[in-house]
Amino acid sequence: MDKVQLQNRTKNFAIRVFKMVEKLPESRGIEVIANQLIKASTSIAANYRAVCRAKSKADFINKLKIVEEESDESLFWLEFIVDLGLMDKKLLEGLTKEANEFVAIFTAAVKTSKTNYKS
Repeated sequence: MDKVQLQNRTKNFAIRVFKMVEKLPESRGIEVIANQLIKASTSIAANYRAVCRAKSKADFINKLKIVEEESDESLFWLEFIVDLGLMDKKLLEGLTKEANEFVAIFTAAVKTSKTNYKS
């Protein structure tokens, strides 16, 4: 997968999360969860674009680490929604799977980048 494909994939994830959040019931607590999830998921997409424009290896790694963290945070909020019983686990399977894959992709990329940076 090249960087443009991954940019599109991360943006599509953010769009899918946004649409899912719109289906959640309304309450003060759910609004907080929804905001956190939207911020984290859109941050994956926005910060990955920034990764692609990094000015140095160190900048690249720092920005990539942010994407990794936001991927994990998105996964947390999706799991939290299921744990609270706000949405059925089956309905969130695709988003949860995608978030898990992003965590794996960006964790591996950070590790590889750090190794290559030291070389």
